[in-house]
Amino acid sequence: MTIQDGRALLAALVGTVLGKDRTAGAMTGLALADSLFTDAAPERVEGGMIAMALNIVLFAELLDRVPTARRWVMAERAAGRGRTLDHGAVRTIRFPAGGTGALPGGADAFARILRPLGYRVAESYPLPRLHMTGHAFRHQSLPAEVPQFFVSELHVAQFDAEFGESAARLFGTSRDPIDPATQAVLALLERRGWLSLAQAQGLLPVIAAAFSRSHDLPALADYALLKSRSAEAAWIATEGNAFNHATERVSDVDAVARRLRQLDYPVKAAVEHSASGRVHQTAFRADPVLRGFRDHDGAVVDREVPGSFYEFITRDIDPATGRIDLAFDSGNATGIFAVTRAAA
Repeated sequence: MTIQDGRALLAALVGTVLGKDRTAGAMTGLALADSLFTDAAPERVEGGMIAMALNIVLFAELLDRVPTARRWVMAERAAGRGRTLDHGAVRTIRFPAGGTGALPGGADAFARILRPLGYRVAESYPLPRLHMTGHAFRHQSLPAEVPQFFVSELHVAQFDAEFGESAARLFGTSRDPIDPATQAVLALLERRGWLSLAQAQGLLPVIAAAFSRSHDLPALADYALLKSRSAEAAWIATEGNAFNHATERVSDVDAVARRLRQLDYPVKAAVEHSASGRVHQTAFRADPVLRGFRDHDGAVVDREVPGSFYEFITRDIDPATGRIDLAFDSGNATGIFAVTRAAA
């Protein structure tokens, strides 16, 4: 199969969720490694291609929710400049025991999706100031070519009993979007590493829908209590497991940040630099969104809350491997997460 045929196959897969026109826009200027299409064929869609399709869908859906990111990407497309997807970030809830409502607890809810696609946890990162732990899921076959997932868990056990009660009332209502039929297809993919195009097209919309809010609308009182202890818990209360942020890989994040300030984009004040000195990150401040809440009478009322955001990252070469450093950094992550706290 030619590279062109491979891109057409990827577009056919993405199109099951985005449709033809949105798929064309999402893939315009997108950097895609030729290795992604090496073994591609309609009768044998590898896990790496399905993983790339999932990322394209989730990045596109984030642009729908984040006007600042959409304005940036559209301007870059119009100027003929491409982009490389680096990673997407997801926030989850981890109770002391058991699951999160009908969902598996914390990152386990997404490990069962990501493992069949070829991902494994490369490293975990403590985020003690946030009472969270981040897990970097990296693709085993195409680690630098397929975007990573940074899945963080908020540890309810590290908060007081009142927080735990509010968290249980809200997140205990979580429903599981992965039905038995989807579980069977994921098991097949994990066992043999590929699906037919028809199977992959049936799978993608279901797993993409898992990256959303699966619990009930929050009560205003519970939201206020969660927010008083943790801006991250409050964010999950309204946005669920949607991409907290999507990240574009750039060659010089400091230069990008200067350019964004000149263009009056709402970019955070400082660039974050990892302890290794090889990973550099900045981000737009989170765009506000209107979300529904239940008041004390059960009526639904809208409030403005912080939504998702868009991030930029530069990864320098790791001299030990001669390849780009795909690691994350606890300090960087804590600093980046603060853009939703500031918006709140």
